[in-house]
Amino acid sequence: MNTVTRPATAYTPRPITPDALARLRHVDDAGRPRVPYVDHEGGSPLRCCLRPVAPGERVALVSYAPLRRWAAGTGATPGAYDEQGPVFIHADPCEGPAPERAGYPFSRAGALRTVRRYDAEGHIVGGRLLEIPRDEARGFDATFDEAFADPRVALVHVRAVEYGCFHFEVRRPA
Repeated sequence: MNTVTRPATAYTPRPITPDALARLRHVDDAGRPRVPYVDHEGGSPLRCCLRPVAPGERVALVSYAPLRRWAAGTGATPGAYDEQGPVFIHADPCEGPAPERAGYPFSRAGALRTVRRYDAEGHIVGGRLLEIPRDEARGFDATFDEAFADPRVALVHVRAVEYGCFHFEVRRPA
C-alpha cells in the first residue's frame, strides 16, 4: 500500500458525528432505510472516515442534511438553506478518521470545490469556487482564512462541484 504523506492543516475537517452516523445507519435524513452493499471497486468518499472507500468495504449511500444536523445542536434556523444530499458512509460502525491523517480529505490538485459560508443562523453569507492548487493544504488554508475573515461566518461546507456532494465541514476556530 502506498502511503501519501500530507502536510498538517490550519483547520480541522469534521466528519459526520458518531451520533448522526448511528441514526443514518438505520434511517437517513430523507426518511429512507439504509441499503448496505459491498463496494468492489472502492474510491468513493466516506464521510465517516474522511477517506476513500477501500475495495471490498461494506458501505451505504444515504441522504444527509449537514446544516440541519448542525442547526439542531446550535438552535440555528437555516430555513430554505437546509438541504440534503447523498453521502457514502460505512454500513456498520467504524473508527472514524485515522488520528495520523493529515491534509484535507478528498483533496486532489486541479479538482473543483465549492466552499459555502454560513452564519450563526445557518444562512449562506457567501462562497467561492476553489480549484485545488498543487499545494493542496495551503490552498484550503487560504480559502478558510478568507472565509473566517468575515466575522459573520460560523462554519464552512466544502462540496464537490461535479455532483454537489458534501465533503466536509470546517467551523470557526475557537
